[in-house]
Amino acid sequence: MKRFNHKIVVLGMVVTSFLSSCSDSFLELSPYTQVPNEAAVATEADLLVALRGTYAQLRSANLFGRTIPVIGDLGADNVFLSSRNSGRYFAFDQYVVTTANADYEGYWNNAYTAILRANNIIDAKLADNANVNQIKGEAYALRALLYFNLVRSFAKSGDMAAEGVPIVLKYDPTLKPKRNTVQEVYTQIQADLDKAYAGMTTYTGSARFSKFAARALAAKVSFYQGDYEKAYTTATEVINNGGFSLLTADKVLAYWASPTSNAETVKSETLFEVSADATLNAGTDELGYIYNQQGYGDLLANEELYKLYSETDIRKKLIVIGSRAQAENPAYIVNKYQNVAGDRDDKKVLRMSEVYLIAAESAARTNKEADALKYLNALVAQRDPSLVYASTGATLIEDIITERRKELAFEGDRFYDLNRLKRDIVRVGGRYQLRNVPFSSNFRIGPIPQSERNANPNISQNPGY
Repeated sequence: MKRFNHKIVVLGMVVTSFLSSCSDSFLELSPYTQVPNEAAVATEADLLVALRGTYAQLRSANLFGRTIPVIGDLGADNVFLSSRNSGRYFAFDQYVVTTANADYEGYWNNAYTAILRANNIIDAKLADNANVNQIKGEAYALRALLYFNLVRSFAKSGDMAAEGVPIVLKYDPTLKPKRNTVQEVYTQIQADLDKAYAGMTTYTGSARFSKFAARALAAKVSFYQGDYEKAYTTATEVINNGGFSLLTADKVLAYWASPTSNAETVKSETLFEVSADATLNAGTDELGYIYNQQGYGDLLANEELYKLYSETDIRKKLIVIGSRAQAENPAYIVNKYQNVAGDRDDKKVLRMSEVYLIAAESAARTNKEADALKYLNALVAQRDPSLVYASTGATLIEDIITERRKELAFEGDRFYDLNRLKRDIVRVGGRYQLRNVPFSSNFRIGPIPQSERNANPNISQNPGY
């Protein structure tokens, strides 16, 4: 798959490991240990190496490599943990997460590691030129992406005055930050995305951020903020001006069967994805292993979700009815991640299909029903030729939410969507021990890791932990 052409190298000045211990706070650590930023990133070549390291961090199984997309479906109603499983993510399936949960701790630590790397790029004292601005633009977009996922995971959805996550923009070895508000975090994210859009001019394929990938993320961020006018305007800007195309019905199955990301000359469905291949991957910790029956195969689709797809819906073929040895029979097996050997599956982060759905729901919520139907039916026509929506009002919004669930299943959004909508999680079918998780439950938000609080007494815990 298309990615950087050079291997990630570890220079004397660019050290990607951290001097840490069990009691260290990841918010206090420098991504280049004790080397001052000015010395660590002294040339454009250093800047590019640092950028590669930041992208590589996203591949971690603690981030987009597995944990972020798994939480987004397992914590909701799309998938459940098979009765025969490897023990991974049991706490999310059963809602018994504690402050010592290793998955949330790994998520937190790796996200801030990547943020510190992005900070180092952004703060580099190099003269502006097209290459420097492009690299810094990508770093701004990556930092925004990480903060967006952190605030969705560790803060109460929809409450802008609530405690969010600490905003750390510069390395300070004495820093013990408090949590910023949710509103402050979103303001920072949007500011970073504006700088990303302004700085980037070059499209280098879907394995790296580009100008309109940053715009797509900005649309999604506004969407989660509930700013539907801005979400609609930004999403339609991407649709009309970005040059990307919606995935057509004849290419849906091949899209998910192939691990190949967009090349530098190709703009299609994927705006941004976290890349992996036979060399650069998380091995058996890859997302595909947790779904594919040639791997752990721990996560199975819910029958209720499967039945949402009509017989003429091409997406129904991405769930295969089979059996799991010494476990579920029938088993609804997820077939979106097929490449558990050789080249690994990329993890789709931003797709044009979602941009259309953001435009549709945002239009429906701002009294533009004709536009909502236009974008909704444009997508649906490429998934289910027997289906054309003509609904209005609240029914139209529900139809869009249903299509969003069907289109983005197993990509890590359903849990966050239900939080965005402030809806209870109602799990039907499967082998869920906890079937109803009200929006008011404290466990709809992840805990601040105890190791972080041990190192930083200024950071408060979420209620209920």
